[in-house]
Amino acid sequence: MDTLFLSLVALALLIVVASIRQVNQYERGVKFTFGKYTGIMEPGWRLVWPIIQTYRRVDIRVKAVDVPDQNAITRDNVSVAVNAVIYYKVSSSEKAILEVEDFYYAISQYAQTTMRNIVGEVTLDELLAGRDKIAERIREIVDKETDAWGLKVNNVELKDIKLPADMERTIAKQAEAEREKRAVIINSEGELAASRNMAEAARVLNEVPGALHLRTLQSINDVSSDQSNTIIFTVPLEIIKAFSGFGNSRK
Repeated sequence: MDTLFLSLVALALLIVVASIRQVNQYERGVKFTFGKYTGIMEPGWRLVWPIIQTYRRVDIRVKAVDVPDQNAITRDNVSVAVNAVIYYKVSSSEKAILEVEDFYYAISQYAQTTMRNIVGEVTLDELLAGRDKIAERIREIVDKETDAWGLKVNNVELKDIKLPADMERTIAKQAEAEREKRAVIINSEGELAASRNMAEAARVLNEVPGALHLRTLQSINDVSSDQSNTIIFTVPLEIIKAFSGFGNSRK
């Protein structure tokens, strides 16, 4: 009798030990009893009775889904390839298991479809200039749809936008033309400012008595500082006539 009792106790202990399951801090367990959902298993050691109970682990950490290149056509009929990264986490372990067969696969597929649809609604310029806004629109749509699956989309990042080779060359030429245009405008503005300054300087020199002579002497001084320069003085015609008249009077 004692042997039978000890055997039963040992069997019970063995069943209890075999029923212990460890749920980590970053996990939750979805428990089923006779195939029916019966609760969420929190982190720690939990009992799952063999045969009558089963459970599914759910990782509740933030996950990154790499959305592969998606070929799409923009609203202005330009073919592009766009890829992205989606960051999400499980907000409801129960829904993630009961409402969708494979939420990893489901969110990836839905994100691909949404990204192609959104790209088709904008022009190429809007896509290149407003990547953050487009990524936010994708996040809002995917987050709203996957809320029923117990998922929370935290962020969407557009990694790369690939254009056809001929379109890349066209954009490069356009950018170069725009830079040349800005350079010409800046150069012309500089020349206009310089001409206005020269005109103002000429007006001042003309109005102030002796200013022009002082400016001439300053220029001669600047040029004469270099011995390699040759200075040629232009004598006014009136002075030449004066000297000529002086010579005739002496005769």
